[in-house]
Amino acid sequence: MNRNRGRTRVRTAIGVLLTAIMLFPVYWMFNVSLTRDQDMRKSPPDLLPLHGTLSGYRAVLDEQLPYLGTSFVIGLGTVVLTVALSAPAGYALAKLRPRGGGILNFVLLAAQMIPGIIMAMGFYAIYLQLGLLQSVPGLIVADSTLAVPFAVLVFTAFMSGIPGELLQAATTDGAGALRTFWSIVLPISRNAVVTVSLFAFLWSWSDFVFASTLVNGGAHEPITLGIYHYIGNNNQQWNAIMATAVVASLPAAAVLVLAQRYVAVGVTAGAVKD
Repeated sequence: MNRNRGRTRVRTAIGVLLTAIMLFPVYWMFNVSLTRDQDMRKSPPDLLPLHGTLSGYRAVLDEQLPYLGTSFVIGLGTVVLTVALSAPAGYALAKLRPRGGGILNFVLLAAQMIPGIIMAMGFYAIYLQLGLLQSVPGLIVADSTLAVPFAVLVFTAFMSGIPGELLQAATTDGAGALRTFWSIVLPISRNAVVTVSLFAFLWSWSDFVFASTLVNGGAHEPITLGIYHYIGNNNQQWNAIMATAVVASLPAAAVLVLAQRYVAVGVTAGAVKD
C-alpha cells in the first residue's frame, strides 16, 4: 500500500514538473507583456513583473482590434462551412453506404498529408483568376479545406454508432433521408458537431500560411498577420508584441475550455463497438 502511494506521488510530481515546463513559455509570454521596456535587458530577467505596465495592452486595444475582429469572422465562417459540408458527408458514409466509400475515406486521409504551402499555392492560382485574393470569403474557403477531411472522418465514426432502429423508425413515420438527418441524426451528433467546430475554429484562428499567401496586404487581415506586421514595425516593443500574443490566445483558450467535455466523446466515438 505504501509502495503504491509512493509511486503515485512520484508520478504526480513528474507530471506536475513536465506540465510546468510545457506551460512556462505561456507564463513568460504573459510576464513579458507586463514588463517595461527599460526592464527587458535585465540580467538575470525578473521572473515576476514587479514593476508592471499595461502599455502593451493599451497598444493592442489601439492597433490590433480590427485584426481580432477579422479573425472572429473567419473563424465563425470556417466553422459554419465545415459543419455544413462535413456533417451530410459523414452521414452518407456512415449510414447510406455509397459505392466507393472506402476509397473516399482513403482520399480524406491522404488529403490531410498534403503540405499547407502546396495547397496555398494552388488556391493562389485559382483565386487570381476568380478575383478572390485578399478577401475574407476566399480565406474561409481555404481554411475549411484543412478542417473538412478531419471533420468528415469524425462525423462518420460518430454517426456509425447511431442505432439503425432509430433511423428505421423515422423512415417508418414517413421521414425522408434529409428530414431524418436534420431532425434525428444532427441533434444526436451534438458532441461531434462541437468537436468539429472547435478544431475548425482553432485551425482557422491560428492559420498563417493561407493568410500570408491569400490576404496579405488586403483591407481585412487576421490576427496572425497582425502579429507578424507588428513584430516588423515595433521590434523593440516586446511588451506590446507579447500583449498581442496573449490577447490573441485568449479566445482560442476560452473556446477550448468550454468545449473540452465534448471533445473526448466526439473524437473517440465509434472506437468501441458493443
